Amino acid sequence: MERLIAGRRMPRLQATASSPGTTERPEVSPGDPATGGGGTWIVTVFDNDYNSIEQVILILMKATGCCQYEAEIETWEIHNLGKSVVHQGSEEDCTSVATVIAQIGIRVEVTSE
Repeated sequence: MERLIAGRRMPRLQATASSPGTTERPEVSPGDPATGGGGTWIVTVFDNDYNSIEQVILILMKATGCCQYEAEIETWEIHNLGKSVVHQGSEEDCTSVATVIAQIGIRVEVTSE
């Protein structure tokens, strides 16, 4: 079972019946993106001094299809922390997202997670 956190799929932690109050770690299969075992790619956007906050919010919404609230959070991270992971998916999907973001001159990286 997965849940969405900030637009990213995350495995749910399950409490065990034999030990209340503790959680089990989900099984991770190497190379299986569905379980968080790699195989997924991320898009990281870096801060700059020439794009406005509004430009960044709009391009993130356009590139990733996220809502304005999520784009605002990611833009805050970019501006205040210097960078933010703004998307996660297949290599092809992340490359497409990065291409759209880079159109306005923002430094962007696509890397394997």
